[in-house]
Amino acid sequence: MLPAMGFLFIFIGFMLRKAKRNFFIGIRTPWTLSSDYVWDKTHQLGATLFMVSGVLAFIGGIFGGMTAFWFLFVPLIGSTLFLLVYSYVLYQREARA
Repeated sequence: MLPAMGFLFIFIGFMLRKAKRNFFIGIRTPWTLSSDYVWDKTHQLGATLFMVSGVLAFIGGIFGGMTAFWFLFVPLIGSTLFLLVYSYVLYQREARA
């Protein structure tokens, strides 16, 4: 099951690159929804981070056990929290300019 989840995250990362600003799909924070620039930059980085998380989940599936848990959830939660902060910082920079 874990390798399939890895492929799912890789696919999600691939699709994030192509997502246009909307209220249904993507990384929808108040900051990404308010600016096309913040949306594009956040989704470019998010696509890469989700693909890396997918590869790590796939690798974790090879090891199995508790290692698989760490290879799946730590990169995924870390990527999500990082993207939240990243989108806020981009929004603040754009607001000051």
